[in-house]
Amino acid sequence: MKPIQLLVVDDHTLFRRGLIALLAQDGRFDVVAQAADMGEALRCAERCKPDAILLDNHLPGVRGVDGIGALKAAFAGVHILMLTVSEDEDDLAAAMQAGADGYLLKTVESEHLCESIVKVLAGEPVISPEMMTKFVSVFRAKGTLPAAVAKESGATAMLIPKASEPGLIDSLSAREREILTLIARGDSNKVIGRALNIAETTVKIHVQHILRKLALTSRVQAAVYAVGHGLC
Repeated sequence: MKPIQLLVVDDHTLFRRGLIALLAQDGRFDVVAQAADMGEALRCAERCKPDAILLDNHLPGVRGVDGIGALKAAFAGVHILMLTVSEDEDDLAAAMQAGADGYLLKTVESEHLCESIVKVLAGEPVISPEMMTKFVSVFRAKGTLPAAVAKESGATAMLIPKASEPGLIDSLSAREREILTLIARGDSNKVIGRALNIAETTVKIHVQHILRKLALTSRVQAAVYAVGHGLC
């Protein structure tokens, strides 16, 4: 298969070079360009036509979240994955509203980063577990955040669970409801396993069953679903 072509946008040279070196070790990716600010990112994207952009938020001049709209408008179909140190819930909400396909913190493990890029290309939204609680809080506070996101950008329409039938929630076992609540809280499979005193692999199987029963495709959808159905 043709490698996924990436554009890395970050103004910290050492971090950018380290990230590129890390991605180069995975044959699924090909970093075709790099940029240190939004203007350079737009020029690189025009020249290289990347499949996905790894975008920092704290850039000189135009912030990453403020440039998402321009990137999406100029390059239809490009996927944008925020990779930032910002844990600010307003930045998260702004990024998703502008059309970002994911939001990861720079503390992410390399394996999780690589898998997240693949998921984003497959149309699945990704959010760092550490940010899930804040995402849910924003959704709960504004109530209509997912609908607003979908209206702003079709790229993030998948954030809204399609399974809205009340009967589906009744198909979950007590343990599955418990795990769904912990997913919405932002807990990883490892943390859930420790909390419930079960193996991480068992949690993974439960999560797969939850997504299948609710006709969802991601933990982000599951978190939104949990909030919408009063589980947290």
